[in-house]
This record gives sequence, structure tokens and C-alpha cells, in this order.
Amino acid sequence: FSLKELHGIFPWLVESIFGSLDGIIVGWNLRCLQGRTNPTEYSVALDFLDPSGPMMKLVYKLQAEEYRYDFPVSYLPGPVKASIQEQVLPECSLYHNKVQFPSSGGLGLNLALNPFEYYMFYFAISLITQKNSPVTHHVSPSNSAYFILVDTYLKCFLPTEGSVLPPPSSNPGGAIPSPTPRSPAVPFTSYGMHHTSLLKRHIAHQPSVNADPASQEIWRSETLLQIFVEMWLHHYSLEMYQKMQSPHVKLEVLHYRLSISSKHHGSPAQSSYQALHAYQESFKPTEEHVLVVRLLVKHLHAFSNSLKPEPLSPSTHSHTASPLEEFKRVVIPRFVQEKLYIFLQHCFGHWPLDASFRAVLEMWLSYLQPWRYAPEKLPQSAEPLPRSVSEKWAAFIQENLLMYTKLFVGFLNRALRTDLVSPKNALMVFRVAKVFAQPNLAEMILKGEQLFLEPELVIPHRQHRLFMTPTLGGSFFSSWPPTITDASFKVKSHVYSLEGQDFQYKQMFGTEVRNLVLKLAQLICQAQQTAKSISDHSAETMASQSFFSWFRFTPSEMNGSYTGNDLDEIGQDSIKKTDEYLEKALEYLCQIFKLNEAQLTQMMMKCGTAQDENGKKQLPDCIESEDGLILTPLGRYQIINGLRRFEVQYQGDTELQPIRSYENATLVRLLFRLSSVLNERFADQMDVLCSRQDFVGRLCRYHLTNPHLIQKIRYSPVVKDGTSQNWGPRISLRFLASYRTLISLLMIYFIASWFYIGPVGCTFIILIGYFLYAVIMTFFSEGWKPHEH
Repeated sequence: FSLKELHGIFPWLVESIFGSLDGIIVGWNLRCLQGRTNPTEYSVALDFLDPSGPMMKLVYKLQAEEYRYDFPVSYLPGPVKASIQEQVLPECSLYHNKVQFPSSGGLGLNLALNPFEYYMFYFAISLITQKNSPVTHHVSPSNSAYFILVDTYLKCFLPTEGSVLPPPSSNPGGAIPSPTPRSPAVPFTSYGMHHTSLLKRHIAHQPSVNADPASQEIWRSETLLQIFVEMWLHHYSLEMYQKMQSPHVKLEVLHYRLSISSKHHGSPAQSSYQALHAYQESFKPTEEHVLVVRLLVKHLHAFSNSLKPEPLSPSTHSHTASPLEEFKRVVIPRFVQEKLYIFLQHCFGHWPLDASFRAVLEMWLSYLQPWRYAPEKLPQSAEPLPRSVSEKWAAFIQENLLMYTKLFVGFLNRALRTDLVSPKNALMVFRVAKVFAQPNLAEMILKGEQLFLEPELVIPHRQHRLFMTPTLGGSFFSSWPPTITDASFKVKSHVYSLEGQDFQYKQMFGTEVRNLVLKLAQLICQAQQTAKSISDHSAETMASQSFFSWFRFTPSEMNGSYTGNDLDEIGQDSIKKTDEYLEKALEYLCQIFKLNEAQLTQMMMKCGTAQDENGKKQLPDCIESEDGLILTPLGRYQIINGLRRFEVQYQGDTELQPIRSYENATLVRLLFRLSSVLNERFADQMDVLCSRQDFVGRLCRYHLTNPHLIQKIRYSPVVKDGTSQNWGPRISLRFLASYRTLISLLMIYFIASWFYIGPVGCTFIILIGYFLYAVIMTFFSEGWKPHEH
């Protein structure tokens, strides 16, 4: 096709592949396309969209002719959209010189993007816009075509070895033209300082990119990363957005907004109110979204750690370092750190308290451990011991202090509200404790806190540099300030740039956080006891399932108040895993925070005495009041998570209990009437039989009375002469109404008919068998003396 035809086809083709921005057109649905279920479509899609495939060749072909395509600003992340609509330029260089204002006013704004940017914008935002695409089968996000393409693009444009491959074409892309000047009638303000991009100096005025291939290489790498970060991580509230701005920039923006609002709206308050709601975005990341961000984080660590060692001479370094090497040096602190921190904070505060939080947790832990992705060969050893964190990572830990400390406190608050008896939740606590317990890591975090808490000397140029440090979301090619050598100042700059100058820091190794850790340790002990009690209960239940007990309900089945847990359905193996996870997590927490062994032993003994002499749990934590027991917050937590419970049992007549789901309602009512008639007619005879001291009396007392309830129940369904009698010996036929008993009788009748035994003979055999069972149970029982009745 001719370039003119390709220019018209390109936007339609991109939308057909990645779907429309409003989510109506699904496109190829790359997020649900897997090689296991659709191998042909999967391989064709990956080949077509490969960095060296036909689609990219089309992109580079159009790039050479300097075509531009409109991307609606209304589909950008909330903070960016709101700032552009207010005619305030975001600080990210990705949006500079691209905003197109319509002649009608501030509505319908577009970004004028070149083909590569347009393609990558659609590719990145399809992860967000295509949330509700139809899924006909279970999809593993890490095996989808979209996930593989993200990995492929990262490896191609952010290579850990070598340089970026040139565009796969004889004419590998044209020159990047000078930015289109904006209309002078439309004022525009920037949130940050105006950064002069090194890229513009390299290629803006060159007739062809071939004159400087490194510039094209760096331009594609920077553009790809900025688009991914902006589309996947740039979602947060107005307060968080303003917190990221330095004070003098806030003042500039405030003055500008007041002037614009008084000019166009007539009321400053109206503009501020609209801006407040414009920045508020309902952002709910999916698990797949988090997994893709984790892939980005892992690759950026590998990309950054592939930086070549610095030469001994600084002057030599400045002349020989390639643009790609300089890009590796600052890629994480400059592009990712700030927005990822805000993204993680949002997830920690708003993610449901379920096992899907594991994806967020692993993404966080991946960022905290850059040494895992460093190209270092581990020594071969028979026993893999935990490797000590090298001192060379101290600078990274100090410059990312809040990632370690504040988010750890956020995780503690989540862990204190989850059911640690669940194996998946226990595994998450174990994972975090294991990572922070790596040798030398806690000491380096403590050192970073000490550097932050050091009193700062009042030096004018320092204070100036704090505000003039380039924003983390800006371009790598921005002008650099003088090198900051003071470690304490670097830590303070990191904290204040993320949280603002008025931030009250909470020490990870301070008293408040230590108390939270002790609470978590106490909950771990309680969860271990709960898991053990559930395991014992399950074992006892299995042991009590004898042949005879299957035919007859026991009193515990009618009155028991045991509430099950998911461990009942998982099995004994998972219970053992839960106990192992919690035990190791407690051990790691002791190592990290140097917990007192005597205190922990006392805590475990306290949890161990939570069971009384009957093996039942203590009551939930309560306080005495005039109105009785009142649950404390700890008691409510214990009930919600199944750690403790009130032993609630039916205190009335067992014959008058509500009809259970395993009973036939009609038979329950009929058998109650029959037993009531029998008890009324033979009440005197049963009293006489139960008062005998021989074996017959012992047999009757065992099967016709219930001594545990005889003192509690003072009414009886047996009514004689119009007066209520004390509950004495009586016949109960309710067990015959259970479906288990009915099925058992049918099975016996079926087996008897097989041996040509008639219904009368079969009934006689059943009665004889039940009588023998009653006699045996009487012999093995202790019996009750007359004065107990």
C-alpha cells in the first residue's frame, strides 16, 4: 500500500487489535489469548506484533513521514487529564509539545502523537480499558499473549545486554520534527520546571536519525517506559497529586488557577471545586494489572543492574558513557519510584482482605530486592543459606526508605485484620517476614532511619537543592543539579519529595511499630492454637465415625455449636503447612525486631492456656458491665476470625429444637406426636423402671433420661391433667426422621430382601440389633445413681 493509504488504515488497525478506548470494541482480546487454548491465533498474534514483525515495520514506515495521530485526553489517567483540561502542563516530558487545543474551547482536547507513541499508548491502556472483556475459560495472566508481548517489548527496548536493535527496515524511521508551536492565544503553565531534553538536542534538528542511531535508540526506550508508567501507575487522588509538587510550584499553579477561574468562570471557588472532583478517580487495579507491573519492576531491576562498572577516572566516564548506560543509571529513581510508591500505597489501603493480595505483595517484595536481579553468580553449595545483603545496596535502601518502612507498617495493619488460620494468609505473613529477615537488611534499614532523623544543618544551598531536585516523573534527559554527596540529605530528600515537608515519620524500629509486631506475634500464636484445635477436632470426628454412630445422631450433633473453618475442607496437610508458615514467620519477626524470648514464651503459654479442662476455648475478650459482658475490639476480632467463640448451645427441650436441614419436617412432626402419646400413657411405668437398681433400671436410665439437662429444663411436652410436669424419663423417636436413618433402613431392607427375608423378619432383626446395641452401650456406661435424677 502507499503511505497515504497506510496512514488512513493505521488508526483503524490499532483499534481493531487493542480494542476501542471506551471498551466497546474488544479487539483481538490479547489478555485472554493463550497458546494452550488457541495455539494458532496465539502464535500469529505474537509474530504480527513482534518488535521486528509487520506491525512495527508499519509503525517505522509511517514514522519516517512524520505523520501525527490524535489521542483523546479524556482517556488519560485522572490527574493528567484534569491538569491538561485546566491548561496546566504535566511535568512528564511525554506530553510536552503534543497538546492540541480545539478552536471551540477547552473541551475535546487531543494529543498529537507520532506512530510509535500512538501504538504504544493503545497497547498500554488496553490493560486498563479492557477489564470487562468476556472470558469463556480460566485464563492465566502470565501465559497470555499480552503478558508475553510486554515482556518482549521490555527486552527489546530496554535490553540488559547490548544495545537496542535498529528498526527492522531499510529506512528505519525519519527525523523527529521540531515540536509544533502552540497557539499563543492559549496560555499554558507547567507543574514542574521546564526541562530541556537531551534528546531534543540530539535529534530535533537533524535531517535523519541515521546520523545518530543512539538518539533513536534512547528515544524509543524512554518513550516506551514513560508510556507504561503513565498508563499503569498514574492514578491517585488530588491530595496525593499535590503532595508530590514542591511548594513554589504549588503557589504558581494556585495563582494561575485563580486567574483562569476569575477570567472564564467568574468564581474561584467553582474552579477549585471542579478541580477537586476532576482529580478524584475511582481506580481499582485488577490482579492481572498488578502482575504486569511486577513484570515491569523485575525487568527494570535487571536493566538497571546491567550497568557497566564505572571507570576510575570521572572525566573518562563523562565522555565514554553511552546514552543507554546513563539511562540505566537513573531509570528507577527518575521514572518509577514515585508513582510505584503511590500505586502500592493505594493497593495496600484499598485491596480486599483476601488471598488475591498476594500479587500486590510479590510486586512490592520484588521492588525491595534488586539484588535478586543482579547478574551475580551464586556459589555452589549443598545447603542454600540465606545470602547476606551486600553493603553496596545501602544507597538503594536509603533512597527508597519509605518503600521499606511505611509500606511495612501498612502490611502490619493488613495482617492484623486477616484470618491467619487460612494457609494463604499465613503464607503472605511468612513471605514478608522472610524477606525482611535477610541478613544485614534490617541493619541497613535502621541506618537509613538514623540518617533521616539526624538534625539537619541549616545550609542555604542545601535547602535550595531540595526543591530544585528534578522531579522523579520527569525525563531522564532533564538538566542535572550538582551531585548530592551527603547520605542524610539524600534520605531526607527522598522522604520529603514523596510525602511533603510536613510529613511525620513513623520509625519502623520505634515503640509504636514494635507494639504492632507484638500484636501480630500474639495473633500468630492464637492462630496456631486455633489450627491445632481444628486439627484435633477433625481427628476426633473421623475417629467417632463408627458403624453404629452412623445410624444414630449423638447429642453433640444436635446441640453442638462448632463453626467450621476452611481448614476442615483443605485437609491435614494444609494445616501442617499453616503451622509451619506461622512458626517460621514468628521466628523471622523475632530476628528482625530482636524480640524478647521470655516475653514470647509467656505469650505462647498464655495462648496455650486458652483451652480449659474440657478442651474448649475461653470466651472472647470481654469486659464486665451492668448490662453483662461487652465485647472489646479484640474480642470482636477474635470472633470474626474464629479465634474464640461463645459456646452457645440449645438450652431447651431437645424435642422442641427447630427442624434441621438433615431432617424430614413431616416425619419430625408425626414422630413428636407419637412420642408425646407414648410418654403420656407410659410416664408412670417409665418412672418406676428408672428407679430400679438392677440392670433394667440402669438400661432405662441411660436411654430414657438426659441428666445434663434435667436441672435446666422445667417444662415438658408431656401434659397430664392440664399441668406441666418436670421433665422425666421419656421416649424420643426424632432420630428416625433424619435422612441418614431413613437411608440406613432402606439399605437394610434392600439387603434383607436379597436374602429373601420378609419385612416382618427384617423389622424383627433391626429391633433385636438395636436392643443389643443398647445393652452394650449400657454395659460400657457408668450409669447414674437415683439421687442424680
